[in-house]
Amino acid sequence: MNYLLVVAHPDDEVLGAGATIKKLTSVGHNVDICIMCTEAKARAFRPEDEELNADLDASAQILGIRNKYEGTFPNIEMNNSTHLSLVQFIEKVIIVSDCDIIITHHPADTNNDHMHTSMACQAAIRLFQRRTGVKPLKEFWFMEVLSSTEWSVNTSMNRFQPNTFVEVGRDNVDVKIAALATYRGVMRAYPHPRSEEAIKGLAAYRGAQSGTNYAEAFEVVLKRI
Repeated sequence: MNYLLVVAHPDDEVLGAGATIKKLTSVGHNVDICIMCTEAKARAFRPEDEELNADLDASAQILGIRNKYEGTFPNIEMNNSTHLSLVQFIEKVIIVSDCDIIITHHPADTNNDHMHTSMACQAAIRLFQRRTGVKPLKEFWFMEVLSSTEWSVNTSMNRFQPNTFVEVGRDNVDVKIAALATYRGVMRAYPHPRSEEAIKGLAAYRGAQSGTNYAEAFEVVLKRI
């Protein structure tokens, strides 16, 4: 099975699905990532472009990611890009990756870039209806990104409501933390949501919800059988 993670920034793929990615690649599935923005000018700690790219490569190697596709949309200014340009970039990656399942941000995410990535991705997955020869997706998932998805304070939109839980085990949670740690300046001390304790705590909580020790949660909004 071919999975595609469509994310706004480097590190979102790890925060949202790092343990799941490692579980999938460990049993032979292909996982690619499509990153809309590969700069970090809005961060308090701003790595140079070559540093961020090196961090991304190191993280991808730990998780077993096959290919990465990088966009050049502006950091925390994705709303200034046209919706069409975002959609068309994702469509190109859908074709070249030959993906069966796409995982992306939840649309109620507080982060501006996350929201616009999600909305563009929702439009892009309809590509098979507009172009012959493009296979339809089997599944479309939303993920939760610690430090932004839980801040869904816009009550006019539905909050993230998981309905699918991937049992990942403690080992894959540890790999997730190691992959996130390759991104310099991203992790924080507890009680920040991007701390080691919070990441493990969320995995334990999602595991308890689903009758397992550790899990990552997703909201599957499209499934073709």
